[in-house]
Amino acid sequence: MAGKQPASVAIGLCVLWLLLAPPAAAAEVVPALSYEQARQRLEQVSDALAAADAGVRNKLDLQDASRYLRLPEITADVRRMQFQKTLSLPLGSLAPVAEAFGIESPLEFGERDWRTRPIVTASVPLYSGGLIPAAQGAAQAASELAQADRELQRQSLSLQLVQAYFGQQLAEQALQVRRDVRDGLQRHLEDAQKLEREGFATKAQRLQANVARDKAEREYQKAVNDLSTLQQALATLLRSGGTVATTSPLFVINGPVGAREEFERSAQQRHPQVGRLRALTAQAEQGVRAQQAKLKPQIYLFGQYDLRRRDALLTDADWAFGIGLRYTFLSPTARPLQVSAARAQLEQAQSGLSEVENQLQLGVGKAWNELETARAQFQLLDSSIAQAQENLRLQELSFREGQSTSLDVIDARLGLGAAQVERAQAAYQFDVALAQLLEVSGQLQRFDDYRQRADKVLE
Repeated sequence: MAGKQPASVAIGLCVLWLLLAPPAAAAEVVPALSYEQARQRLEQVSDALAAADAGVRNKLDLQDASRYLRLPEITADVRRMQFQKTLSLPLGSLAPVAEAFGIESPLEFGERDWRTRPIVTASVPLYSGGLIPAAQGAAQAASELAQADRELQRQSLSLQLVQAYFGQQLAEQALQVRRDVRDGLQRHLEDAQKLEREGFATKAQRLQANVARDKAEREYQKAVNDLSTLQQALATLLRSGGTVATTSPLFVINGPVGAREEFERSAQQRHPQVGRLRALTAQAEQGVRAQQAKLKPQIYLFGQYDLRRRDALLTDADWAFGIGLRYTFLSPTARPLQVSAARAQLEQAQSGLSEVENQLQLGVGKAWNELETARAQFQLLDSSIAQAQENLRLQELSFREGQSTSLDVIDARLGLGAAQVERAQAAYQFDVALAQLLEVSGQLQRFDDYRQRADKVLE
Protein backbone atom coordinates (compact mmCIF):
# COMPACT_ATOMS: atom_id res chain seq x y z
CA MET A 1 0.00 0.00 0.00
CA ALA A 2 2.87 2.30 0.80
CA GLY A 3 4.24 1.78 -2.68
CA LYS A 4 1.02 3.07 -4.19
CA GLN A 5 0.94 6.33 -2.25
CA PRO A 6 3.35 8.30 -4.50
CA ALA A 7 1.31 7.35 -7.54
CA SER A 8 -1.88 8.51 -5.85
CA VAL A 9 -0.26 11.79 -4.89
CA ALA A 10 0.95 12.32 -8.42
CA ILE A 11 -2.48 11.68 -9.86
CA GLY A 12 -4.02 14.07 -7.35
CA LEU A 13 -1.54 16.80 -8.27
CA CYS A 14 -2.30 16.36 -11.96
CA VAL A 15 -6.04 16.66 -11.33
CA LEU A 16 -5.47 19.75 -9.20
CA TRP A 17 -3.33 21.33 -11.88
CA LEU A 18 -6.02 20.67 -14.48
CA LEU A 19 -8.65 22.29 -12.29
CA LEU A 20 -6.58 25.35 -11.48
CA ALA A 21 -4.99 25.84 -14.87
CA PRO A 22 -6.40 28.67 -17.01
CA PRO A 23 -8.76 27.50 -19.73
CA ALA A 24 -7.13 26.88 -23.07
CA ALA A 25 -7.64 29.48 -25.73
CA ALA A 26 -10.61 28.80 -27.93
CA ALA A 27 -9.68 27.20 -31.21
CA GLU A 28 -9.60 29.61 -34.12
CA VAL A 29 -12.69 29.47 -36.26
CA VAL A 30 -11.51 28.40 -39.70
CA PRO A 31 -13.57 29.97 -42.47
CA ALA A 32 -14.78 27.56 -45.13
CA LEU A 33 -15.06 29.21 -48.52
CA SER A 34 -16.12 28.03 -51.93
CA TYR A 35 -14.13 29.32 -54.87
CA GLU A 36 -16.74 31.96 -55.68
CA GLN A 37 -16.84 33.11 -52.04
CA ALA A 38 -13.06 33.31 -52.03
CA ARG A 39 -13.12 35.39 -55.22
CA GLN A 40 -15.64 37.81 -53.71
CA ARG A 41 -13.54 38.14 -50.57
CA LEU A 42 -10.43 38.77 -52.64
CA GLU A 43 -12.10 41.71 -54.37
CA GLN A 44 -13.08 43.12 -50.98
CA VAL A 45 -9.69 42.87 -49.26
CA SER A 46 -7.19 43.38 -52.08
CA ASP A 47 -5.08 46.52 -51.65
CA ALA A 48 -4.08 46.37 -55.30
CA LEU A 49 -7.72 46.48 -56.40
CA ALA A 50 -8.42 49.30 -53.93
CA ALA A 51 -5.58 51.29 -55.48
CA ALA A 52 -6.89 50.56 -58.98
CA ASP A 53 -10.39 51.65 -57.95
CA ALA A 54 -8.96 54.93 -56.63
CA GLY A 55 -7.19 55.44 -59.94
CA VAL A 56 -10.44 54.93 -61.82
CA ARG A 57 -12.26 57.44 -59.61
CA ASN A 58 -9.46 59.94 -60.17
CA LYS A 59 -9.69 59.71 -63.96
CA LEU A 60 -13.50 59.81 -63.93
CA ASP A 61 -13.42 63.01 -61.87
CA LEU A 62 -10.93 64.54 -64.29
CA GLN A 63 -13.13 63.51 -67.20
CA ASP A 64 -16.12 65.19 -65.56
CA ALA A 65 -14.02 68.28 -64.92
CA SER A 66 -13.08 68.54 -68.62
CA ARG A 67 -16.75 69.08 -69.50
CA TYR A 68 -16.56 72.61 -68.02
CA LEU A 69 -13.69 73.83 -70.19
CA ARG A 70 -16.04 75.88 -72.39
CA LEU A 71 -17.61 77.73 -69.46
CA PRO A 72 -16.49 81.26 -68.52
CA GLU A 73 -13.41 81.68 -66.40
CA ILE A 74 -13.78 84.42 -63.79
CA THR A 75 -10.78 85.72 -61.91
CA ALA A 76 -10.30 88.40 -59.27
CA ASP A 77 -7.08 90.36 -59.21
CA VAL A 78 -6.30 92.53 -56.20
CA ARG A 79 -3.17 94.70 -56.32
CA ARG A 80 -1.70 96.90 -53.65
CA MET A 81 0.72 99.13 -55.48
CA GLN A 82 2.76 102.29 -55.21
CA PHE A 83 2.80 104.34 -58.34
CA GLN A 84 4.08 107.61 -59.77
CA LYS A 85 2.30 109.42 -62.60
CA THR A 86 3.57 112.50 -64.44
CA LEU A 87 1.33 114.52 -66.78
CA SER A 88 2.64 116.98 -69.33
CA LEU A 89 0.28 119.72 -70.56
CA PRO A 90 1.44 121.88 -73.50
CA LEU A 91 0.24 125.51 -73.16
CA GLY A 92 0.35 126.31 -76.86
CA SER A 93 -0.47 129.98 -77.56
CA LEU A 94 -0.62 130.67 -73.83
CA ALA A 95 3.04 129.82 -73.40
CA PRO A 96 4.29 133.47 -73.71
CA VAL A 97 1.79 134.64 -71.13
CA ALA A 98 2.72 131.80 -68.80
CA GLU A 99 6.39 132.52 -69.14
CA ALA A 100 5.73 136.11 -68.10
CA PHE A 101 4.46 134.73 -64.79
CA GLY A 102 7.35 132.30 -64.48
CA ILE A 103 5.42 129.25 -65.62
CA GLU A 104 7.26 126.93 -67.95
CA SER A 105 5.71 125.27 -70.92
CA PRO A 106 4.72 122.46 -71.10
CA LEU A 107 3.01 122.41 -67.73
CA GLU A 108 3.90 119.25 -65.75
CA PHE A 109 2.05 117.63 -62.84
CA GLY A 110 3.30 114.67 -60.82
CA GLU A 111 1.56 112.35 -58.37
CA ARG A 112 2.96 109.58 -56.17
CA ASP A 113 0.68 107.43 -53.99
CA TRP A 114 -0.42 103.97 -52.74
CA ARG A 115 -3.57 102.46 -54.23
CA THR A 116 -5.58 99.23 -54.05
CA ARG A 117 -6.86 97.92 -57.39
CA PRO A 118 -9.42 95.07 -57.23
CA ILE A 119 -10.38 93.96 -60.75
CA VAL A 120 -12.74 91.16 -61.83
CA THR A 121 -12.11 89.61 -65.24
CA ALA A 122 -14.21 87.07 -67.14
CA SER A 123 -13.24 85.24 -70.35
CA VAL A 124 -15.12 82.76 -72.52
CA PRO A 125 -13.33 80.68 -75.17
CA LEU A 126 -14.92 80.87 -78.61
CA TYR A 127 -12.32 79.02 -80.62
CA SER A 128 -9.41 77.07 -79.16
CA GLY A 129 -8.00 75.59 -82.34
CA GLY A 130 -9.23 72.17 -81.21
CA LEU A 131 -7.41 72.25 -77.85
CA ILE A 132 -10.57 71.89 -75.73
CA PRO A 133 -12.02 68.89 -77.67
CA ALA A 134 -8.56 67.29 -77.57
CA ALA A 135 -8.36 67.76 -73.80
CA GLN A 136 -11.84 66.29 -73.34
CA GLY A 137 -11.02 63.31 -75.56
CA ALA A 138 -7.74 62.72 -73.72
CA ALA A 139 -9.57 62.78 -70.38
CA GLN A 140 -12.06 60.19 -71.62
CA ALA A 141 -9.23 58.01 -72.94
CA ALA A 142 -7.43 58.31 -69.60
CA SER A 143 -10.58 57.13 -67.83
CA GLU A 144 -10.87 54.11 -70.15
CA LEU A 145 -7.18 53.36 -69.59
CA ALA A 146 -7.63 53.36 -65.81
CA GLN A 147 -10.63 51.03 -66.09
CA ALA A 148 -8.64 48.65 -68.31
CA ASP A 149 -5.76 48.70 -65.81
CA ARG A 150 -8.22 47.89 -63.04
CA GLU A 151 -9.63 44.95 -65.01
CA LEU A 152 -6.11 43.71 -65.74
CA GLN A 153 -5.33 43.78 -62.03
CA ARG A 154 -8.58 41.99 -61.19
CA GLN A 155 -7.96 39.20 -63.70
CA SER A 156 -4.37 38.80 -62.56
CA LEU A 157 -5.49 38.41 -58.94
CA SER A 158 -8.26 36.00 -59.95
CA LEU A 159 -5.71 33.83 -61.75
CA GLN A 160 -3.51 33.88 -58.65
CA LEU A 161 -6.54 32.84 -56.61
CA VAL A 162 -7.20 29.84 -58.87
CA GLN A 163 -3.59 28.75 -58.51
CA ALA A 164 -3.57 29.22 -54.71
CA TYR A 165 -7.08 27.87 -54.01
CA PHE A 166 -6.83 24.72 -56.11
CA GLY A 167 -3.15 24.40 -55.23
CA GLN A 168 -4.28 23.92 -51.65
CA GLN A 169 -6.83 21.38 -52.84
CA LEU A 170 -4.04 19.52 -54.67
CA ALA A 171 -1.88 19.56 -51.54
CA GLU A 172 -4.76 18.15 -49.49
CA GLN A 173 -5.29 15.39 -52.05
CA ALA A 174 -1.57 14.58 -52.05
CA LEU A 175 -1.52 14.52 -48.25
CA GLN A 176 -4.42 12.06 -48.16
CA VAL A 177 -2.68 9.81 -50.67
CA ARG A 178 0.61 9.95 -48.76
CA ARG A 179 -1.26 9.11 -45.56
CA ASP A 180 -2.94 6.12 -47.21
CA VAL A 181 0.39 4.92 -48.63
CA ARG A 182 2.07 5.24 -45.26
CA ASP A 183 -0.74 3.45 -43.43
CA GLY A 184 -0.88 0.74 -46.09
CA LEU A 185 2.86 0.12 -45.89
CA GLN A 186 2.59 0.05 -42.11
CA ARG A 187 0.01 -2.74 -42.38
CA HIS A 188 2.25 -4.51 -44.89
CA LEU A 189 5.17 -4.25 -42.46
CA GLU A 190 3.04 -5.81 -39.74
CA ASP A 191 2.09 -8.62 -42.13
CA ALA A 192 5.76 -9.14 -43.02
CA GLN A 193 6.76 -9.28 -39.35
CA LYS A 194 4.04 -11.81 -38.63
CA LEU A 195 4.96 -13.97 -41.61
CA GLU A 196 8.64 -13.76 -40.65
CA ARG A 197 7.85 -15.05 -37.17
CA GLU A 198 5.85 -17.90 -38.71
CA GLY A 199 8.62 -18.69 -41.15
CA PHE A 200 6.70 -17.79 -44.28
CA ALA A 201 8.70 -14.60 -45.07
CA THR A 202 12.38 -13.81 -45.04
CA LYS A 203 14.17 -11.14 -43.04
CA ALA A 204 15.02 -9.39 -46.30
CA GLN A 205 11.33 -9.06 -47.13
CA ARG A 206 10.62 -7.62 -43.71
CA LEU A 207 13.50 -5.15 -44.11
CA GLN A 208 12.17 -4.13 -47.52
CA ALA A 209 8.79 -3.42 -45.92
CA ASN A 210 10.47 -1.46 -43.14
CA VAL A 211 12.48 0.72 -45.54
CA ALA A 212 9.42 1.36 -47.69
CA ARG A 213 7.36 2.35 -44.61
CA ASP A 214 10.05 4.79 -43.45
CA LYS A 215 10.27 6.37 -46.89
CA ALA A 216 6.50 6.72 -46.98
CA GLU A 217 6.63 8.45 -43.60
CA ARG A 218 9.13 10.99 -44.97
CA GLU A 219 6.93 11.60 -48.02
CA TYR A 220 3.96 12.10 -45.72
CA GLN A 221 5.80 14.67 -43.59
CA LYS A 222 6.86 16.50 -46.74
CA ALA A 223 3.22 16.58 -47.88
CA VAL A 224 2.24 18.04 -44.50
CA ASN A 225 4.78 20.84 -44.91
CA ASP A 226 3.75 21.47 -48.53
CA LEU A 227 0.12 21.82 -47.45
CA SER A 228 1.08 24.23 -44.67
CA THR A 229 2.97 26.41 -47.16
CA LEU A 230 0.05 26.53 -49.59
CA GLN A 231 -2.43 27.21 -46.78
CA GLN A 232 -0.33 30.19 -45.75
CA ALA A 233 -0.21 31.44 -49.34
CA LEU A 234 -4.01 31.33 -49.68
CA ALA A 235 -4.55 32.91 -46.27
CA THR A 236 -2.17 35.73 -47.18
CA LEU A 237 -3.90 36.32 -50.50
CA LEU A 238 -7.32 36.49 -48.82
CA ARG A 239 -6.12 38.40 -45.73
CA SER A 240 -7.93 35.83 -43.61
CA GLY A 241 -5.60 35.86 -40.62
CA GLY A 242 -5.85 32.07 -40.45
CA THR A 243 -6.17 28.93 -42.50
CA VAL A 244 -8.97 28.93 -45.07
CA ALA A 245 -10.81 25.68 -45.62
CA THR A 246 -11.50 25.15 -49.34
CA THR A 247 -14.83 23.54 -50.19
CA SER A 248 -14.64 23.55 -54.00
CA PRO A 249 -12.77 20.41 -55.09
CA LEU A 250 -10.52 19.86 -58.07
CA PHE A 251 -12.58 19.19 -61.18
CA VAL A 252 -12.36 18.17 -64.80
CA ILE A 253 -14.75 18.71 -67.70
CA ASN A 254 -14.68 15.72 -70.01
CA GLY A 255 -16.31 17.42 -72.97
CA PRO A 256 -15.08 20.45 -74.94
CA VAL A 257 -15.30 23.81 -73.20
CA GLY A 258 -16.00 25.62 -76.46
CA ALA A 259 -14.58 26.24 -79.91
CA ARG A 260 -11.01 27.49 -80.05
CA GLU A 261 -11.98 30.14 -82.58
CA GLU A 262 -14.53 31.59 -80.14
CA PHE A 263 -11.85 32.05 -77.50
CA GLU A 264 -9.58 33.72 -80.06
CA ARG A 265 -12.30 36.17 -81.08
CA SER A 266 -13.14 36.86 -77.45
CA ALA A 267 -9.47 37.59 -76.73
CA GLN A 268 -9.35 40.24 -79.45
CA GLN A 269 -12.54 41.86 -78.18
CA ARG A 270 -12.57 41.45 -74.41
CA HIS A 271 -9.06 41.17 -73.07
CA PRO A 272 -8.29 44.21 -70.89
CA GLN A 273 -4.86 44.59 -72.48
CA VAL A 274 -6.56 45.24 -75.83
CA GLY A 275 -8.81 47.83 -74.19
CA ARG A 276 -5.77 49.36 -72.52
CA LEU A 277 -3.83 49.71 -75.78
CA ARG A 278 -6.89 51.10 -77.57
CA ALA A 279 -7.24 53.70 -74.81
CA LEU A 280 -3.55 54.55 -75.14
CA THR A 281 -4.01 54.91 -78.91
CA ALA A 282 -6.98 57.23 -78.42
CA GLN A 283 -5.02 59.22 -75.87
CA ALA A 284 -2.10 59.54 -78.29
CA GLU A 285 -4.44 60.71 -81.07
CA GLN A 286 -5.78 63.45 -78.82
CA GLY A 287 -2.21 64.35 -77.93
CA VAL A 288 -1.46 64.97 -81.62
CA ARG A 289 -4.57 67.15 -81.93
CA ALA A 290 -3.62 69.09 -78.81
CA GLN A 291 -0.15 69.86 -80.13
CA GLN A 292 -1.57 70.85 -83.52
CA ALA A 293 -4.08 73.14 -81.77
CA LYS A 294 -1.20 75.09 -80.21
CA LEU A 295 -0.17 76.16 -83.72
CA LYS A 296 -3.55 77.83 -84.30
CA PRO A 297 -4.96 81.15 -82.98
CA GLN A 298 -7.42 81.32 -80.11
CA ILE A 299 -10.48 83.57 -80.01
CA TYR A 300 -12.22 84.54 -76.79
CA LEU A 301 -14.72 86.95 -75.27
CA PHE A 302 -13.65 88.96 -72.26
CA GLY A 303 -15.06 91.38 -69.76
CA GLN A 304 -13.37 93.44 -67.01
CA TYR A 305 -14.68 95.57 -64.18
CA ASP A 306 -12.81 97.78 -61.72
CA LEU A 307 -14.37 97.40 -58.27
CA ARG A 308 -12.69 100.58 -56.97
CA ARG A 309 -12.96 103.09 -59.75
CA ARG A 310 -12.00 106.07 -57.64
CA ASP A 311 -8.50 104.70 -57.35
CA ALA A 312 -8.22 104.09 -61.07
CA LEU A 313 -5.56 105.88 -63.04
CA LEU A 314 -6.54 108.31 -65.69
CA THR A 315 -5.67 105.87 -68.47
CA ASP A 316 -7.49 102.87 -66.92
CA ALA A 317 -11.03 101.95 -67.90
CA ASP A 318 -13.70 101.49 -65.24
CA TRP A 319 -15.04 98.53 -67.22
CA ALA A 320 -14.44 96.97 -70.61
CA PHE A 321 -15.61 94.04 -72.71
CA GLY A 322 -14.86 92.77 -76.16
CA ILE A 323 -13.40 89.99 -78.23
CA GLY A 324 -9.77 88.97 -78.28
CA LEU A 325 -7.45 86.96 -80.49
CA ARG A 326 -4.32 85.26 -79.19
CA TYR A 327 -1.60 83.76 -81.36
CA THR A 328 1.84 82.61 -80.35
CA PHE A 329 4.41 83.37 -83.05
CA LEU A 330 7.46 82.04 -81.24
CA SER A 331 7.72 79.61 -78.33
CA PRO A 332 10.71 77.95 -76.63
CA THR A 333 8.77 74.66 -76.56
CA ALA A 334 9.54 73.99 -80.26
CA ARG A 335 5.91 73.31 -81.16
CA PRO A 336 6.56 71.51 -84.50
CA LEU A 337 8.83 69.07 -82.69
CA GLN A 338 6.13 68.56 -80.07
CA VAL A 339 3.71 67.58 -82.85
CA SER A 340 6.28 65.16 -84.25
CA ALA A 341 6.83 63.62 -80.81
CA ALA A 342 3.07 63.18 -80.33
CA ARG A 343 2.80 61.40 -83.69
CA ALA A 344 5.65 59.07 -82.73
CA GLN A 345 3.80 58.24 -79.51
CA LEU A 346 0.70 57.44 -81.55
CA GLU A 347 2.67 55.10 -83.81
CA GLN A 348 4.09 53.40 -80.71
CA ALA A 349 0.61 52.80 -79.30
CA GLN A 350 -0.69 51.45 -82.61
CA SER A 351 2.26 49.07 -82.96
CA GLY A 352 1.81 47.94 -79.36
CA LEU A 353 -1.85 47.15 -80.06
CA SER A 354 -0.94 44.99 -83.04
CA GLU A 355 1.69 43.14 -81.00
CA VAL A 356 -0.75 42.47 -78.16
CA GLU A 357 -3.32 41.06 -80.58
CA ASN A 358 -0.72 38.62 -81.94
CA GLN A 359 0.41 37.62 -78.43
CA LEU A 360 -3.17 36.99 -77.33
CA GLN A 361 -3.74 34.63 -80.24
CA LEU A 362 -0.58 32.77 -79.25
CA GLY A 363 -1.68 32.72 -75.60
CA VAL A 364 -5.06 31.21 -76.49
CA GLY A 365 -3.34 28.45 -78.46
CA LYS A 366 -0.95 27.66 -75.60
CA ALA A 367 -3.67 27.56 -72.93
CA TRP A 368 -5.91 25.49 -75.21
CA ASN A 369 -3.22 22.85 -75.78
CA GLU A 370 -2.38 22.69 -72.07
CA LEU A 371 -6.07 22.23 -71.28
CA GLU A 372 -6.45 19.36 -73.72
CA THR A 373 -3.24 17.70 -72.49
CA ALA A 374 -4.35 17.89 -68.86
CA ARG A 375 -7.78 16.46 -69.71
CA ALA A 376 -6.27 13.53 -71.62
CA GLN A 377 -3.82 12.76 -68.82
CA PHE A 378 -6.57 12.86 -66.21
CA GLN A 379 -8.81 10.51 -68.20
CA LEU A 380 -6.00 7.99 -68.70
CA LEU A 381 -4.97 8.10 -65.04
CA ASP A 382 -8.57 7.95 -63.84
CA SER A 383 -9.19 4.77 -65.80
CA SER A 384 -6.00 3.13 -64.47
CA ILE A 385 -6.78 3.83 -60.78
CA ALA A 386 -9.25 0.93 -60.54
CA GLN A 387 -6.71 -1.43 -62.12
CA ALA A 388 -4.01 -0.28 -59.70
CA GLN A 389 -6.35 -0.81 -56.75
CA GLU A 390 -7.19 -4.33 -57.92
CA ASN A 391 -3.52 -5.12 -58.47
CA LEU A 392 -2.71 -4.01 -54.92
CA ARG A 393 -5.49 -6.16 -53.51
CA LEU A 394 -4.23 -9.22 -55.36
CA GLN A 395 -0.59 -8.64 -54.43
CA GLU A 396 -1.44 -8.26 -50.75
CA LEU A 397 -3.51 -11.45 -50.84
CA SER A 398 -0.76 -13.33 -52.66
CA PHE A 399 1.85 -12.13 -50.17
CA ARG A 400 -0.16 -13.41 -47.25
CA GLU A 401 -0.42 -16.75 -49.02
CA GLY A 402 3.30 -16.75 -49.77
CA GLN A 403 2.88 -16.48 -53.54
CA SER A 404 4.35 -12.97 -54.03
CA THR A 405 7.20 -11.04 -52.55
CA SER A 406 7.23 -8.01 -50.28
CA LEU A 407 8.64 -5.97 -53.14
CA ASP A 408 5.60 -6.83 -55.27
CA VAL A 409 3.27 -5.43 -52.59
CA ILE A 410 5.41 -2.33 -52.12
CA ASP A 411 5.51 -1.65 -55.86
CA ALA A 412 1.74 -2.07 -56.10
CA ARG A 413 1.12 0.25 -53.16
CA LEU A 414 3.51 2.89 -54.45
CA GLY A 415 2.14 2.55 -57.98
CA LEU A 416 -1.40 3.21 -56.76
CA GLY A 417 -0.28 6.21 -54.71
CA ALA A 418 1.69 7.66 -57.64
CA ALA A 419 -1.27 7.26 -59.97
CA GLN A 420 -3.59 8.98 -57.48
CA VAL A 421 -1.20 11.92 -57.02
CA GLU A 422 -0.65 12.23 -60.77
CA ARG A 423 -4.41 12.20 -61.33
CA ALA A 424 -4.83 15.04 -58.81
CA GLN A 425 -1.99 16.94 -60.48
CA ALA A 426 -3.65 16.50 -63.87
CA ALA A 427 -6.92 17.87 -62.46
CA TYR A 428 -5.05 20.84 -61.00
CA GLN A 429 -3.31 21.47 -64.33
CA PHE A 430 -6.70 21.31 -66.05
CA ASP A 431 -8.19 23.87 -63.66
CA VAL A 432 -5.24 26.25 -64.02
CA ALA A 433 -5.18 25.83 -67.82
CA LEU A 434 -8.92 26.57 -67.94
CA ALA A 435 -8.36 29.72 -65.87
CA GLN A 436 -5.51 30.77 -68.16
CA LEU A 437 -7.66 30.17 -71.25
CA LEU A 438 -10.47 32.26 -69.79
CA GLU A 439 -8.05 34.96 -68.64
CA VAL A 440 -6.35 35.33 -72.02
CA SER A 441 -9.78 35.51 -73.68
CA GLY A 442 -11.04 38.11 -71.20
CA GLN A 443 -13.63 35.79 -69.61
CA LEU A 444 -12.11 34.80 -66.27
CA GLN A 445 -15.26 35.98 -64.48
CA ARG A 446 -16.96 32.88 -66.01
CA PHE A 447 -14.60 30.42 -64.31
CA ASP A 448 -17.16 29.42 -61.68
CA ASP A 449 -19.75 28.79 -64.40
CA TYR A 450 -17.39 26.29 -66.02
CA ARG A 451 -16.58 24.76 -62.63
CA GLN A 452 -20.24 23.98 -62.10
CA ARG A 453 -20.25 22.06 -65.40
CA ALA A 454 -17.66 19.58 -64.07
CA ASP A 455 -18.08 15.92 -65.03
CA LYS A 456 -15.54 14.69 -62.48
CA VAL A 457 -14.58 16.09 -59.07
CA LEU A 458 -11.94 14.89 -56.61
CA GLU A 459 -13.47 14.96 -53.16
